[in-house]
Amino acid sequence: MKLQLKSLALILLTLAIPAAAVDAQGKPPEGFTAIFNGKDLSGWKGLAGKGGSPENRAKMTAEELAKDQAAADKLMKAHWSVQDGVLVFDGKGKSLCTAKDYRDFEMYVDWKIKEKGDSGIYLRGSPQVQIWDYKLRNIGSGGLFNNQKNPSNPSELADKPVGEWNTFYIRMVGEHVDVKLNGKTVADNVVLENYWNRKRPIYPTGQIELQNHGNTLYFRNIYIRELSGAEANAVLAKDKEGFKSVFNGKDFSGWAGPTQNYEIKDGTLGCKKGTGGTIYTKEKYSDFVARLEFKLPAGGNNGLAIRYPGKGDTAYVGMCELQVLDSEHPKYAKLDARQYHGSAYGMAPAHRGYLRPTGEWNYQQVTVKGSTIKVELNGTTILDTDLSKITEYMAKRPHPGKENKDGHFGFAGHGDAVHFRNVSIKRLESN
Repeated sequence: MKLQLKSLALILLTLAIPAAAVDAQGKPPEGFTAIFNGKDLSGWKGLAGKGGSPENRAKMTAEELAKDQAAADKLMKAHWSVQDGVLVFDGKGKSLCTAKDYRDFEMYVDWKIKEKGDSGIYLRGSPQVQIWDYKLRNIGSGGLFNNQKNPSNPSELADKPVGEWNTFYIRMVGEHVDVKLNGKTVADNVVLENYWNRKRPIYPTGQIELQNHGNTLYFRNIYIRELSGAEANAVLAKDKEGFKSVFNGKDFSGWAGPTQNYEIKDGTLGCKKGTGGTIYTKEKYSDFVARLEFKLPAGGNNGLAIRYPGKGDTAYVGMCELQVLDSEHPKYAKLDARQYHGSAYGMAPAHRGYLRPTGEWNYQQVTVKGSTIKVELNGTTILDTDLSKITEYMAKRPHPGKENKDGHFGFAGHGDAVHFRNVSIKRLESN
């Protein structure tokens, strides 16, 4: 356990300090990889798909996409070039895209524009960290321009005069984005909305794009570092104010229920394979935020008991059971949408596709306030609903417990060896 804490402390220290400044001569900071080699367009591709939309690319057959990509690459080579170690766009054609998709990462990129210039950095194929001539609107670069609900403008103007080189530092974890422009923070933990599909969160992975609006652009020193799951989890958990650990990593102090069906090993709590039942905190909670990490075996199934009364099936007698499930396992291919990971079982479906690969630690935060419940998985909101407004239930079976005003927090085992760690809860003031 001491070794785990020491490793976590090192991760937190690393993430708390911005990476070293970009070397003016083109040397990546420690741990970063250059994705532009300063010589040619290796590692890059043209923008394929109607309108450049990830949604449209996903609808194309492999043959259609390959044909479209070939045409996009030909257009790319006609209008993007390398001149004296600098990526130059001539003002015609389409945006430039990384050949590789990225999940959680941090990156540096230098950019330069001309008068009335307009560009941006698409993250996971979605617009965008804004670049433009700030004199046109008296608003600087670095904002998440296409946001509607979350901040879209930068917090301050940090641009250098048009024609000079600027440097972005961008970090993306889940749907959360941090941007520094020339060393100044202009976007602090801002949620990037999905421009292409407002009904769902930003995509879990995607390409990075250098956007154009028909003007000459210059880019150089493009460096990236992909974040491990542990690093991403540390970023998401860095604000610990008000949170209290409810699992000490050693024993079942503060817990009740069939604890004999669970085991504690190396600071983690796991359901013994072939057993189950709901174990729960002895304390009750009304409004709260719960944080935890969990690891699923292949086909693993468990659940989070929310406002559980202490006996019975928490999916019905509790406010709800939030599914903890290896959703993409073949044996779950035909479930009701309200049964997949993060869903309020039988009542409200969560967005899919945001789990890390089976066997890796996932980070989840659950906010319960009044009749509302919000689930953030690995930094992305996959469920945000008001259970009081739900009137249709899976199998037409009512959930009377959804009206519970308080109850215990716990884990609902279903026979699989699902493990949990770093479980903490922050109480919220009830309305």
